[in-house]
Amino acid sequence: MKLKRKLRYGMIGGGRNAFIGAVHRMAANLDGQMELVAGCFSSDPGRSRLSAEDLYVAPERAYASYEEMAKAEAAMPEDQRLDFVSIVTPNYMHFPVAKCFLEAGFNVICDKPMTFDLKEAKQLKKIVEKSGKVFALTHNYTGYPMVKEARELVKKGKLGDIMKIVAEYPQDWLLSALEAEDQKQAAWRTDPKRSGASCAVGDIGTHAENLARYITGLDIDSICAEFTSFVPGRPLEDDGNMLIRFKGGAKGILYASQISAGEENNLNIRVYGTKGSLEWHQENPMELIVKYPDKPREVLKRGQGYLSKASQDAARIPPGHPEAFLEAFANIYMSAAEAISDEVQGKYPRKKGYDFPDVDDGVYGMAFIETCVKSSKAKAKWTKFPKL
Repeated sequence: MKLKRKLRYGMIGGGRNAFIGAVHRMAANLDGQMELVAGCFSSDPGRSRLSAEDLYVAPERAYASYEEMAKAEAAMPEDQRLDFVSIVTPNYMHFPVAKCFLEAGFNVICDKPMTFDLKEAKQLKKIVEKSGKVFALTHNYTGYPMVKEARELVKKGKLGDIMKIVAEYPQDWLLSALEAEDQKQAAWRTDPKRSGASCAVGDIGTHAENLARYITGLDIDSICAEFTSFVPGRPLEDDGNMLIRFKGGAKGILYASQISAGEENNLNIRVYGTKGSLEWHQENPMELIVKYPDKPREVLKRGQGYLSKASQDAARIPPGHPEAFLEAFANIYMSAAEAISDEVQGKYPRKKGYDFPDVDDGVYGMAFIETCVKSSKAKAKWTKFPKL
Protein backbone atom coordinates (compact mmCIF):
# COMPACT_ATOMS: atom_id res chain seq x y z
CA MET A 1 0.00 0.00 0.00
CA LYS A 2 1.34 3.37 -1.02
CA LEU A 3 1.93 6.09 1.57
CA LYS A 4 -0.47 9.02 1.37
CA ARG A 5 2.34 11.56 1.68
CA LYS A 6 5.79 12.27 0.34
CA LEU A 7 8.78 10.45 1.80
CA ARG A 8 10.93 12.81 3.86
CA TYR A 9 14.66 12.52 3.38
CA GLY A 10 17.91 14.09 4.47
CA MET A 11 21.23 14.26 2.63
CA ILE A 12 24.79 13.81 3.87
CA GLY A 13 27.27 15.55 1.56
CA GLY A 14 26.29 16.93 -1.83
CA GLY A 15 26.60 20.63 -1.06
CA ARG A 16 27.46 23.53 -3.35
CA ASN A 17 29.07 22.54 -6.66
CA ALA A 18 28.87 18.80 -5.88
CA PHE A 19 27.92 16.97 -9.07
CA ILE A 20 26.66 13.69 -7.63
CA GLY A 21 24.65 15.35 -4.86
CA ALA A 22 22.68 17.31 -7.44
CA VAL A 23 22.11 14.14 -9.46
CA HIS A 24 20.70 12.35 -6.40
CA ARG A 25 18.38 15.25 -5.63
CA MET A 26 17.09 15.45 -9.19
CA ALA A 27 16.51 11.69 -9.21
CA ALA A 28 14.64 11.83 -5.91
CA ASN A 29 12.55 14.79 -7.08
CA LEU A 30 11.65 13.46 -10.52
CA ASP A 31 8.46 11.67 -9.49
CA GLY A 32 7.34 14.20 -6.89
CA GLN A 33 7.17 11.56 -4.15
CA MET A 34 10.14 12.60 -2.01
CA GLU A 35 11.01 15.82 -0.21
CA LEU A 36 14.42 17.00 1.01
CA VAL A 37 13.88 18.38 4.52
CA ALA A 38 17.24 18.08 6.30
CA GLY A 39 20.94 17.73 5.68
CA CYS A 40 24.57 17.97 6.63
CA PHE A 41 25.80 19.02 3.20
CA SER A 42 29.46 19.55 4.01
CA SER A 43 32.07 18.79 6.67
CA ASP A 44 32.41 22.60 6.85
CA PRO A 45 29.46 23.82 9.01
CA GLY A 46 29.33 27.19 7.26
CA ARG A 47 29.27 25.60 3.83
CA SER A 48 26.60 23.15 4.98
CA ARG A 49 24.41 26.03 6.18
CA LEU A 50 24.83 27.92 2.90
CA SER A 51 24.02 24.80 0.90
CA ALA A 52 20.88 24.32 2.99
CA GLU A 53 19.83 27.86 2.11
CA ASP A 54 20.37 27.09 -1.58
CA LEU A 55 18.09 24.06 -1.25
CA TYR A 56 15.42 25.77 0.90
CA VAL A 57 16.08 23.48 3.85
CA ALA A 58 14.93 25.04 7.14
CA PRO A 59 17.87 26.46 9.16
CA GLU A 60 17.03 24.33 12.19
CA ARG A 61 17.44 21.19 10.07
CA ALA A 62 20.78 22.19 8.54
CA TYR A 63 23.38 20.41 10.63
CA ALA A 64 27.08 20.92 11.33
CA SER A 65 27.81 17.19 11.57
CA TYR A 66 26.14 13.96 10.55
CA GLU A 67 26.26 12.71 14.17
CA GLU A 68 24.33 15.78 15.32
CA MET A 69 21.85 15.25 12.49
CA ALA A 70 21.21 11.58 13.32
CA LYS A 71 20.60 12.34 17.00
CA ALA A 72 18.33 15.34 16.36
CA GLU A 73 16.31 13.68 13.59
CA ALA A 74 15.81 10.51 15.62
CA ALA A 75 14.21 12.66 18.34
CA MET A 76 11.76 14.28 15.91
CA PRO A 77 8.01 13.59 16.21
CA GLU A 78 6.84 10.77 13.95
CA ASP A 79 5.02 13.14 11.60
CA GLN A 80 8.24 15.11 10.98
CA ARG A 81 10.89 12.41 11.24
CA LEU A 82 13.01 11.45 8.24
CA ASP A 83 12.07 8.30 6.34
CA PHE A 84 15.56 7.88 4.91
CA VAL A 85 18.92 9.53 4.33
CA SER A 86 20.91 9.80 1.11
CA ILE A 87 24.71 9.50 1.47
CA VAL A 88 26.73 11.26 -1.24
CA THR A 89 30.07 11.78 0.48
CA PRO A 90 33.51 10.59 -0.69
CA ASN A 91 34.03 6.82 -0.27
CA TYR A 92 35.83 6.86 3.07
CA MET A 93 32.79 8.41 4.79
CA HIS A 94 30.16 5.98 3.49
CA PHE A 95 30.58 3.41 6.27
CA PRO A 96 30.59 5.65 9.37
CA VAL A 97 27.65 7.70 8.09
CA ALA A 98 25.59 4.64 7.07
CA LYS A 99 26.35 2.91 10.38
CA CYS A 100 25.34 5.99 12.35
CA PHE A 101 21.98 6.40 10.63
CA LEU A 102 21.07 2.72 10.46
CA GLU A 103 21.72 2.36 14.18
CA ALA A 104 19.64 5.49 14.77
CA GLY A 105 16.72 3.81 13.00
CA PHE A 106 16.86 5.28 9.49
CA ASN A 107 16.66 3.72 6.04
CA VAL A 108 19.64 4.52 3.81
CA ILE A 109 20.33 5.16 0.13
CA CYS A 110 24.09 5.30 -0.50
CA ASP A 111 26.27 6.18 -3.45
CA LYS A 112 28.76 3.57 -4.71
CA PRO A 113 31.18 2.01 -4.00
CA MET A 114 29.51 1.08 -0.74
CA THR A 115 32.46 1.42 1.63
CA PHE A 116 36.18 2.13 1.85
CA ASP A 117 37.14 -1.55 1.81
CA LEU A 118 35.74 -5.10 2.00
CA LYS A 119 36.11 -5.34 5.77
CA GLU A 120 33.82 -2.34 6.22
CA ALA A 121 31.39 -3.76 3.65
CA LYS A 122 31.00 -7.00 5.59
CA GLN A 123 30.48 -5.05 8.82
CA LEU A 124 27.87 -2.88 7.16
CA LYS A 125 25.95 -5.92 5.92
CA LYS A 126 25.66 -7.17 9.51
CA ILE A 127 24.47 -3.74 10.64
CA VAL A 128 21.84 -3.61 7.88
CA GLU A 129 20.58 -7.09 8.73
CA LYS A 130 20.41 -6.30 12.44
CA SER A 131 18.60 -2.99 11.83
CA GLY A 132 15.87 -4.42 9.60
CA LYS A 133 16.07 -1.21 7.58
CA VAL A 134 16.24 -0.67 3.83
CA PHE A 135 19.68 -0.15 2.33
CA ALA A 136 19.91 0.78 -1.36
CA LEU A 137 23.07 1.34 -3.39
CA THR A 138 22.96 3.62 -6.42
CA HIS A 139 24.44 1.48 -9.17
CA ASN A 140 22.23 3.60 -11.38
CA TYR A 141 22.92 1.92 -14.72
CA THR A 142 20.72 -1.00 -13.69
CA GLY A 143 17.82 1.46 -13.83
CA TYR A 144 17.87 1.79 -17.63
CA PRO A 145 14.88 0.16 -19.37
CA MET A 146 17.04 -1.53 -22.02
CA VAL A 147 19.38 -2.94 -19.37
CA LYS A 148 16.34 -4.53 -17.79
CA GLU A 149 15.37 -5.89 -21.21
CA ALA A 150 18.86 -7.35 -21.61
CA ARG A 151 18.49 -9.07 -18.26
CA GLU A 152 15.11 -10.51 -19.24
CA LEU A 153 16.51 -11.88 -22.52
CA VAL A 154 19.26 -13.72 -20.62
CA LYS A 155 16.85 -15.02 -17.96
CA LYS A 156 14.51 -16.38 -20.64
CA GLY A 157 17.36 -18.20 -22.37
CA LYS A 158 17.16 -16.19 -25.59
CA LEU A 159 20.96 -16.07 -25.80
CA GLY A 160 21.48 -19.70 -24.75
CA ASP A 161 24.36 -20.49 -22.40
CA ILE A 162 26.55 -17.46 -21.74
CA MET A 163 30.13 -17.94 -22.93
CA LYS A 164 31.71 -14.47 -22.96
CA ILE A 165 31.14 -11.04 -21.45
CA VAL A 166 32.95 -7.88 -22.51
CA ALA A 167 32.35 -4.77 -20.40
CA GLU A 168 34.13 -1.45 -20.92
CA TYR A 169 34.04 1.89 -19.15
CA PRO A 170 36.48 4.41 -20.67
CA GLN A 171 36.65 8.10 -19.79
CA ASP A 172 39.33 10.74 -20.35
CA TRP A 173 38.78 13.26 -17.56
CA LEU A 174 41.93 12.23 -15.62
CA LEU A 175 44.21 12.37 -18.65
CA SER A 176 46.05 15.25 -16.96
CA ALA A 177 46.96 15.74 -13.29
CA LEU A 178 43.78 17.60 -12.31
CA GLU A 179 44.36 16.73 -8.67
CA ALA A 180 47.44 18.97 -8.73
CA GLU A 181 45.17 21.84 -9.78
CA ASP A 182 43.00 21.27 -6.70
CA GLN A 183 40.07 20.00 -8.76
CA LYS A 184 37.85 18.65 -5.98
CA GLN A 185 36.53 15.50 -7.70
CA ALA A 186 39.98 14.49 -8.95
CA ALA A 187 41.63 15.28 -5.61
CA TRP A 188 39.64 12.82 -3.52
CA ARG A 189 39.30 10.10 -6.16
CA THR A 190 43.07 9.84 -6.63
CA ASP A 191 43.79 9.97 -2.89
CA PRO A 192 44.04 6.48 -1.30
CA LYS A 193 43.12 7.93 2.09
CA ARG A 194 39.72 9.02 0.80
CA SER A 195 39.04 6.83 -2.24
CA GLY A 196 40.37 3.51 -0.99
CA ALA A 197 42.74 1.09 -2.72
CA SER A 198 41.60 1.93 -6.26
CA CYS A 199 40.73 4.91 -8.42
CA ALA A 200 39.49 3.91 -11.90
CA VAL A 201 38.30 0.41 -10.99
CA GLY A 202 36.75 1.54 -7.71
CA ASP A 203 35.07 4.55 -9.31
CA ILE A 204 33.81 3.21 -12.65
CA GLY A 205 35.03 -0.38 -12.96
CA THR A 206 32.53 -1.39 -10.29
CA HIS A 207 29.73 -0.10 -12.54
CA ALA A 208 30.92 -2.38 -15.36
CA GLU A 209 31.15 -5.34 -12.97
CA ASN A 210 27.72 -4.63 -11.52
CA LEU A 211 26.19 -4.27 -14.97
CA ALA A 212 27.63 -7.61 -16.09
CA ARG A 213 26.36 -9.38 -12.98
CA TYR A 214 22.93 -7.73 -13.14
CA ILE A 215 22.37 -8.72 -16.77
CA THR A 216 23.82 -12.24 -16.71
CA GLY A 217 23.41 -13.32 -13.09
CA LEU A 218 26.90 -14.84 -13.24
CA ASP A 219 29.29 -14.74 -10.29
CA ILE A 220 33.06 -14.35 -10.60
CA ASP A 221 35.42 -17.26 -9.93
CA SER A 222 38.80 -15.53 -10.40
CA ILE A 223 40.42 -12.40 -11.81
CA CYS A 224 43.69 -11.51 -13.51
CA ALA A 225 44.17 -7.73 -13.25
CA GLU A 226 46.73 -5.15 -14.27
CA PHE A 227 46.62 -1.59 -12.93
CA THR A 228 48.58 1.33 -14.38
CA SER A 229 49.04 4.92 -13.25
CA PHE A 230 49.89 6.66 -16.51
CA VAL A 231 49.96 10.18 -15.04
CA PRO A 232 53.29 10.63 -13.21
CA GLY A 233 53.03 10.81 -9.44
CA ARG A 234 49.45 9.55 -9.24
CA PRO A 235 49.27 7.09 -6.32
CA LEU A 236 46.26 5.13 -7.61
CA GLU A 237 45.60 3.60 -11.02
CA ASP A 238 43.95 5.59 -13.79
CA ASP A 239 43.65 2.51 -16.01
CA GLY A 240 42.70 -1.08 -15.16
CA ASN A 241 42.47 -4.20 -17.33
CA MET A 242 40.88 -7.41 -16.07
CA LEU A 243 40.49 -10.94 -17.40
CA ILE A 244 37.67 -12.73 -15.61
CA ARG A 245 36.68 -16.36 -15.16
CA PHE A 246 33.04 -16.73 -14.20
CA LYS A 247 31.57 -19.65 -12.31
CA GLY A 248 30.10 -22.07 -14.82
CA GLY A 249 32.81 -21.53 -17.40
CA ALA A 250 32.06 -18.18 -19.04
CA LYS A 251 35.01 -15.86 -19.71
CA GLY A 252 35.12 -12.10 -19.44
CA ILE A 253 37.10 -9.01 -20.31
CA LEU A 254 36.56 -5.82 -18.33
CA TYR A 255 38.45 -2.58 -18.52
CA ALA A 256 38.05 0.74 -16.77
CA SER A 257 40.07 3.74 -17.87
CA GLN A 258 40.08 7.44 -17.05
CA ILE A 259 42.91 8.38 -19.41
CA SER A 260 41.33 7.22 -22.70
CA ALA A 261 41.51 10.37 -24.84
CA GLY A 262 38.27 11.38 -26.50
CA GLU A 263 36.06 9.13 -24.38
CA GLU A 264 33.38 10.81 -22.31
CA ASN A 265 31.31 8.22 -20.45
CA ASN A 266 31.41 5.22 -22.76
CA LEU A 267 30.15 2.41 -20.56
CA ASN A 268 29.12 -0.49 -22.77
CA ILE A 269 28.60 -4.23 -22.55
CA ARG A 270 28.46 -7.20 -24.91
CA VAL A 271 27.19 -10.62 -23.83
CA TYR A 272 27.75 -13.65 -26.07
CA GLY A 273 25.78 -16.89 -25.76
CA THR A 274 25.40 -20.14 -27.68
CA LYS A 275 22.24 -18.89 -29.45
CA GLY A 276 22.91 -15.17 -29.81
CA SER A 277 24.39 -12.05 -28.26
CA LEU A 278 23.42 -8.59 -27.07
CA GLU A 279 25.08 -5.19 -26.99
CA TRP A 280 24.21 -2.02 -25.04
CA HIS A 281 25.90 1.38 -24.93
CA GLN A 282 25.25 3.87 -22.13
CA GLU A 283 25.83 6.80 -24.49
CA ASN A 284 23.06 5.42 -26.74
CA PRO A 285 20.83 3.90 -24.05
CA MET A 286 17.56 3.88 -25.98
CA GLU A 287 18.60 0.84 -28.02
CA LEU A 288 19.55 -2.75 -27.31
CA ILE A 289 21.19 -4.67 -30.14
CA VAL A 290 20.49 -8.41 -30.32
CA LYS A 291 22.56 -10.50 -32.74
CA TYR A 292 22.17 -14.05 -34.06
CA PRO A 293 24.41 -16.39 -36.08
CA ASP A 294 21.72 -17.27 -38.62
CA LYS A 295 19.50 -14.19 -39.08
CA PRO A 296 19.70 -10.39 -39.18
CA ARG A 297 20.40 -8.49 -35.99
CA GLU A 298 17.54 -6.80 -34.16
CA VAL A 299 17.60 -3.28 -32.75
CA LEU A 300 15.13 -3.10 -29.87
CA LYS A 301 13.87 0.38 -28.92
CA ARG A 302 12.95 1.66 -25.48
CA GLY A 303 9.26 2.00 -24.64
CA GLN A 304 7.91 -0.31 -27.32
CA GLY A 305 5.11 -2.79 -26.67
CA TYR A 306 7.18 -5.79 -27.76
CA LEU A 307 9.53 -5.40 -24.79
CA SER A 308 9.31 -7.19 -21.46
CA LYS A 309 7.18 -5.86 -18.62
CA ALA A 310 10.30 -5.03 -16.61
CA SER A 311 11.59 -2.84 -19.43
CA GLN A 312 8.25 -1.17 -20.08
CA ASP A 313 7.70 -0.47 -16.40
CA ALA A 314 11.07 1.33 -16.26
CA ALA A 315 10.26 3.55 -19.27
CA ARG A 316 8.87 6.93 -18.28
CA ILE A 317 7.96 8.69 -21.53
CA PRO A 318 6.63 7.61 -24.96
CA PRO A 319 8.94 5.98 -27.54
CA GLY A 320 11.14 8.32 -29.54
CA HIS A 321 11.60 10.86 -26.75
CA PRO A 322 15.12 10.93 -25.26
CA GLU A 323 15.30 9.27 -21.87
CA ALA A 324 18.56 8.55 -20.11
CA PHE A 325 20.78 9.13 -17.07
CA LEU A 326 18.50 11.02 -14.68
CA GLU A 327 15.50 8.82 -15.43
CA ALA A 328 17.56 5.67 -14.81
CA PHE A 329 18.85 7.14 -11.57
CA ALA A 330 15.28 8.02 -10.58
CA ASN A 331 14.23 4.41 -11.24
CA ILE A 332 16.67 3.31 -8.54
CA TYR A 333 15.23 5.88 -6.15
CA MET A 334 11.65 4.87 -6.94
CA SER A 335 12.39 1.18 -6.46
CA ALA A 336 14.06 1.96 -3.14
CA ALA A 337 11.10 4.19 -2.25
CA GLU A 338 8.76 1.20 -2.59
CA ALA A 339 10.79 -0.67 0.00
CA ILE A 340 11.07 2.38 2.26
CA SER A 341 7.31 2.96 2.09
CA ASP A 342 6.78 -0.67 3.04
CA GLU A 343 9.24 -0.31 5.94
CA VAL A 344 7.51 2.82 7.24
CA GLN A 345 4.19 0.94 7.21
CA GLY A 346 5.65 -2.17 8.84
CA LYS A 347 5.33 -4.29 5.69
CA TYR A 348 8.98 -4.69 4.73
CA PRO A 349 10.17 -6.80 3.00
CA ARG A 350 7.81 -7.95 0.26
CA LYS A 351 7.93 -11.63 -0.70
CA LYS A 352 8.49 -10.79 -4.37
CA GLY A 353 11.44 -8.57 -3.49
CA TYR A 354 12.56 -5.28 -5.03
CA ASP A 355 14.59 -4.25 -8.05
CA PHE A 356 17.42 -2.10 -6.74
CA PRO A 357 21.06 -2.77 -5.80
CA ASP A 358 21.34 -3.60 -2.11
CA VAL A 359 23.93 -4.28 0.57
CA ASP A 360 24.81 -7.66 -0.98
CA ASP A 361 25.65 -5.93 -4.25
CA GLY A 362 27.77 -3.51 -2.25
CA VAL A 363 29.73 -6.29 -0.58
CA TYR A 364 30.21 -8.00 -3.95
CA GLY A 365 31.49 -4.77 -5.49
CA MET A 366 34.04 -4.26 -2.72
CA ALA A 367 35.19 -7.88 -3.09
CA PHE A 368 35.64 -7.22 -6.80
CA ILE A 369 37.84 -4.18 -6.10
CA GLU A 370 39.88 -6.03 -3.49
CA THR A 371 40.45 -9.03 -5.78
CA CYS A 372 41.56 -6.77 -8.64
CA VAL A 373 43.97 -4.90 -6.36
CA LYS A 374 45.45 -8.17 -5.04
CA SER A 375 45.92 -9.53 -8.55
CA SER A 376 47.55 -6.36 -9.82
CA LYS A 377 49.95 -6.18 -6.85
CA ALA A 378 50.89 -9.80 -7.56
CA LYS A 379 51.89 -8.80 -11.11
CA ALA A 380 48.62 -9.86 -12.75
CA LYS A 381 48.45 -13.25 -11.05
CA TRP A 382 45.14 -15.10 -11.31
CA THR A 383 43.40 -14.47 -7.97
CA LYS A 384 40.39 -16.32 -6.57
CA PHE A 385 37.29 -14.29 -5.79
CA PRO A 386 36.58 -14.54 -2.03
CA LYS A 387 33.68 -16.48 -0.58
CA LEU A 388 31.08 -14.04 0.70
